[in-house]
Amino acid sequence: MRRALIGLLLLAAAACSEPPQKEIDQAQSAIDAARAAGADTGAAAEYAGATETLQKARASVDQRDYRQALSYAIDARQRAAEATALVAAARTRQKASAEAEYATAAQRGSILEADLHAAESARVPAQQLRTAREALDAAKGTLQEARRRLDGGNTTDAEATLVTVREKLDLAAKAVQAIPQHGRATRRRH
Repeated sequence: MRRALIGLLLLAAAACSEPPQKEIDQAQSAIDAARAAGADTGAAAEYAGATETLQKARASVDQRDYRQALSYAIDARQRAAEATALVAAARTRQKASAEAEYATAAQRGSILEADLHAAESARVPAQQLRTAREALDAAKGTLQEARRRLDGGNTTDAEATLVTVREKLDLAAKAVQAIPQHGRATRRRH
């Protein structure tokens, strides 16, 4: 029994008698992957923690504290993996938000189109509807461009564009709804 315990202690001591270079390399690779995924900006605190912990691992190697270096290297690798996961989750949320904004803008475009059709049916002069019609036509083109950006993975630009389009559509719809539509009002009375 005593020999087994001594053997385990010697094995543990031998395992920590060399720098944990493999683990340090793995941590560096995980940090590089996190940076490539955008973690240096998208999960800055977690990324910074990973790089600081890797520096501590290297400092521990310099002090020949290989056990501590191993611990830091493993921690740095885990922190880098967490940073990468946070960036991926943020991108998923951002894409969902942009898709929702796209759906809202498209719906507002449909509402404006219906309002324009109703105004035309009520014989509102075309010149009173010109600005709203131009806004709708421009919005259709911008929605197509936003769809291309979304499909290309550029959710940040697409979402910013969609917010602007939605606001313009809302203004145009309010303008159309504010136009007196005598033909419609007359029909309702009968």
